[in-house]
Amino acid sequence: MNLKYQYWYFNGVLPERFCDLVLQKGLGEERHRAYIGNMSDRLNQLTQNDFDQLHKKRHSSISWLNYQWIFKMIHPFVEIANKNAGWNYEWDWTEQAQFTEYKPGQFYGWHQDCNSEPYGDDKSPKLKGKIRKLSCSILLNNPKEYEGGELEFNLRNNVEDDQVLVANEAKKKGSIIIFPSFCWHQVKPVTRGIRYSLVTWHLGQPWK
Repeated sequence: MNLKYQYWYFNGVLPERFCDLVLQKGLGEERHRAYIGNMSDRLNQLTQNDFDQLHKKRHSSISWLNYQWIFKMIHPFVEIANKNAGWNYEWDWTEQAQFTEYKPGQFYGWHQDCNSEPYGDDKSPKLKGKIRKLSCSILLNNPKEYEGGELEFNLRNNVEDDQVLVANEAKKKGSIIIFPSFCWHQVKPVTRGIRYSLVTWHLGQPWK
């Protein structure tokens, strides 16, 4: 799918108090290793090879937040980006937010956020039959507190291609980057300090 805009950004728009509160809530929850695909649903079946493959693709710690005040703050920006970027995707639900902690050496390699299939019966009725359409990434701490951790997009949506776009326009604390969930993207390894972010996914009916 050809896009005029791979992502839409808002630089430093969220109040510092909001970011600090999200950070406090995220750190207050029990954090666990981030997995890929359906690995978290079959932890007892994972082999050493599974963990080796995971370490090559993703290394970070996450917790989950489901506060309405978070979504109330974020949703207007998602609507604006969806319209201004010309995507105009129909969506009507947001999954619980993922708080992520990236320490030195941690990263998330090339991936898509979208589901390969719509959510099934094993999910809540609000998710059933829907797919991720828009992703939203929020920077929660000051960029002076860490190095690395750049959010990158692949312009051709092909991880074998080297045409990479770095989202450098939005690096302030409280910045928001919104993009179609099918876009290939990655978080480069953090080299110093800790990078904190919050990610939300906005769902709708499958593409027609």
